[in-house]
Amino acid sequence: MKRNFSRVPPIVFLVIFLMFLMTFVSLFWNQYVFYTELAVSCVSLIVVVIYILRFNIYVKSSIKSVESNIISSNTDDLNSINRFPIPSALIGKNFDVVYANKFFVSKISKEDCIGRYITEYISNESLEKVLIGEVIELKCNDCWYSVFAIPINDVVIICFLDNTYYKETSLKYMESRPSVGIIMFDNKDEIERESAEGENSQVTALVENEIKNWVLSTSGFFKKIDGQRYMFFLEDRHIKKFIDEKFDILEKVRNIKIDERRNATISIGIGRNGSTLKECEYWARKALDMALGRGGDQAVVKQNESYSFFGGISKGIERRSKVRTRIVASNLIDQIQLSDNVLVMGHKYSDLDCIGAAIGMWSTISKSQGKQANIIINHEQTLAPSLVENIESSEKRNIFISPKKALELINDDTLLIIVDTHSSSFLESKDVYDKCHRIVVIDHHRMMVNHIEDAVIFYHESYASSASEMVSELMQYIGDKHLSRIEAEALLAGIMLDTKNFVLKTGVRTFEAAAYLRKKGADTVEVKRMFSNTIDTYKAKYQLVSGAEIFNNCAIASADDESGDIKLAAVQAADELLGIQGVEASFVVYSYNGIINISARSLGEVNVQLIMEAMGGGGHQTMAGVQLRDSTMEHAREKLVEIISSLKINNV
Repeated sequence: MKRNFSRVPPIVFLVIFLMFLMTFVSLFWNQYVFYTELAVSCVSLIVVVIYILRFNIYVKSSIKSVESNIISSNTDDLNSINRFPIPSALIGKNFDVVYANKFFVSKISKEDCIGRYITEYISNESLEKVLIGEVIELKCNDCWYSVFAIPINDVVIICFLDNTYYKETSLKYMESRPSVGIIMFDNKDEIERESAEGENSQVTALVENEIKNWVLSTSGFFKKIDGQRYMFFLEDRHIKKFIDEKFDILEKVRNIKIDERRNATISIGIGRNGSTLKECEYWARKALDMALGRGGDQAVVKQNESYSFFGGISKGIERRSKVRTRIVASNLIDQIQLSDNVLVMGHKYSDLDCIGAAIGMWSTISKSQGKQANIIINHEQTLAPSLVENIESSEKRNIFISPKKALELINDDTLLIIVDTHSSSFLESKDVYDKCHRIVVIDHHRMMVNHIEDAVIFYHESYASSASEMVSELMQYIGDKHLSRIEAEALLAGIMLDTKNFVLKTGVRTFEAAAYLRKKGADTVEVKRMFSNTIDTYKAKYQLVSGAEIFNNCAIASADDESGDIKLAAVQAADELLGIQGVEASFVVYSYNGIINISARSLGEVNVQLIMEAMGGGGHQTMAGVQLRDSTMEHAREKLVEIISSLKINNV
């Protein structure tokens, strides 16, 4: 190989030549200019020559260092590098190429590379890894290489081992890995119940045809496994394609009209990259449960411990049958009877729905089932202090206990009932949860990834308006003969809070639960009193409302100070902002105990759960929130605006 040690660009020699040419021309014009230009040209030439000589010395010293090591290894000379069967380059201490074999030139550089920096062929970050002894994968000129370094004194030989065949084979293997999916026809039961036989069959045929065309557009296949569930098997490359398309099958099925108000919807659960088909099928079932727990009409892909969500713009489908409620009630009675004592606990900063549901469970357990029961609450942080005070004054026994006291009551036969949340990170006391061996969960919020998985009973209905509604239904099967008026009012207050006085997320069963509680003596006037505010809270609320700004049909307000009632005022301000014309969602950013909080509300057109999940929080479609511990008000607001913009909220 020709050893061209000069790394001076040809343009430099061209410029020097032009300088001497101009010097010669100036001889016939002005001798003073001639001598000046001649001096400058000569100095420039001398500088370039010195540079070339110094670089030659540097290269020769680098090569001599390598040759001494190669010769000591019984090798003739440096040409052995040129005969080395893989692309290799000798790198100097300045990370420039001082020598390269013919394979490096033909496959990597494609031109004479002596004097060029190695970072033209490998990034700085990758080079750092190689120099400390790591082997990296690099794609260059449509080929894959394993790059490694051989250090020799002050220089390094970088080797590029071609593993294109193995890399492509590995990629083909990974892309052909089978994935398992399960599809649920969400509202098939509703269609069968409320449509004529001909219409029912027509809608079902249209949905199945869309699913069939979607799956058979790939190399996979599917099979109907029961009346409303389908299973399919696909290669991973097709799953990637569906992810890129955002699972447009959801939109295609949603375009199938049942009537003027209703559309067909499906939910999809996919298990991807499992070690076996059995594991993929298990993940697919978990993913489908997650999709249904979040209201349906969406696709969920589970891979190892992570979930990916697509769709989810429709409201949860209400199931009018109470068969599951009766089954849960029967199982719950068995668990209660097996317990020495029962603890009822909700989420942090308990509200009327949380406290109302807890009071309902306490009443039916202690009065109808005759078991000792207590409600765990933090009196300093609850958002329903008036309700707690009313219950404490009406009962002669200690109903509410602190988390510290609850820990003393726990034994192996203690049953913990969690209401109005299904995430262990939001509990009133994580220590109580960790110490109890038997857990029951009753919640209505859309399913979150970090949900409680070790519950003996997991009663989760995302279509329900509130936890109080779910508890009201359970009580009718567990026992409600001793339900007092004030307890019924507590449950009704919880329903009214989460439905915004029966405006949002109300179904037939919501009004049935309210009618049942009214029959038990709940006074709507007394319930209304529970929502009354102090004058300070009222002022704080309207200060937030007056300072709100509208962005993409969203009202965003920020609290300037951290007052004692700011949390309650922020929640109420978020509700109040929805009454402004053109506002589809509202967000209130405030600080509480040094933590940045965001309360989000919507009228249903915007799924605020997706927006809050993008910030690390959760909730459901019309009501959600997040807590940001390591953030500022300004950063939280900027991040919120960025997410609202990126999620195209009008289609969320």
